[in-house]
Amino acid sequence: MSPLPPLQDVGAVVIGRNEGAALHACLYSTAPRVSATVYVDSGSTDDSVAFAKDQDVHVVELDTSTPFTAARARHTGLLKLLELHPNLTFVQFVDGDCEVDEHWLDTAHTTLTDPGTPGGEKLAVVCGRRRERFPDATPYNRHCDMEWNTPVGEAKACGGDAMMRINAYQQIHGFNTTLICGEEPELCIRLRQAGWTIQRLDAEMTLHDAKMTTFNQFWKRSVRGGWAYAQGAAMHGKPPERHCARQSRNTWLYGAILPIALLGLGWITYGISLALFLAIYVRHIWRVRNDRIQRGDERSHALAYAKLATVAKFPEALGQAQYWITRLRGKQATIIEYKPTGNTPHTGDA
Repeated sequence: MSPLPPLQDVGAVVIGRNEGAALHACLYSTAPRVSATVYVDSGSTDDSVAFAKDQDVHVVELDTSTPFTAARARHTGLLKLLELHPNLTFVQFVDGDCEVDEHWLDTAHTTLTDPGTPGGEKLAVVCGRRRERFPDATPYNRHCDMEWNTPVGEAKACGGDAMMRINAYQQIHGFNTTLICGEEPELCIRLRQAGWTIQRLDAEMTLHDAKMTTFNQFWKRSVRGGWAYAQGAAMHGKPPERHCARQSRNTWLYGAILPIALLGLGWITYGISLALFLAIYVRHIWRVRNDRIQRGDERSHALAYAKLATVAKFPEALGQAQYWITRLRGKQATIIEYKPTGNTPHTGDA
């Protein structure tokens, strides 16, 4: 079978930092199918830059004097892409640790160009199913895979992998490059406020390898999630968006207020508050489990997800605290990394 021709009005922006072999798979799956690709590197010390150049991909190496963020990398990459190819209509953003499904680019492009698509010319973003490459390798990988399984149809936000209409992106001035996480939902809020829509398609999009093998990595990822909740609520938490307001309140409640109050009162209540503490968190696990089952997840997976989601409240509360302390002190935020970098072997089955 002959290879499919590249989509002439689509460019790609790939971002990465020490992605190792994952970047190879990413570029192999992306660059041949689009008109042009820009790879933006955030201080890699492996062969990422050399490999990308060998693939005839234009490489941008970010200045290390400014803190790295995914938002900064994506925005810088699109600016370079348009400098080189100003007539492009769409851009596929993809993280360097993801492999693009062979049918995704055509599916996304058809959706954005089909006049019969719901939303028509006001459809700004399409995304699909991002899957974990090794979901059974660790409970943390499975947690990621389930977290990414969001409802199909009109959506409020997308993730880091998505195809976007460039004029819509330009209209709202693109990503907020100062955000260290949660930049995609924040971008989508401004798009929706400007009258654009976002669609999550019932289609395979990318394979991702979290390489999350330890609880410490899960903890760090959850700290980052808490930071995103606090930041999102601070920026867009008021009506009508109420962005991350509920998540932020729940995190404070389950991750800080309840444990401090109930555990602190243990010696006064002769252990009654400790029993109440356990009952509250068991109830929370059960509620999350039932919600996941209603979404179609297997019962064993749903229970494992619920346990981790409940444990995550504690590092998420820490992440929220870190956000507010950093903001009140006027300090520059820096990225919170949880993944090993480079060609770290995976413990899962190939």
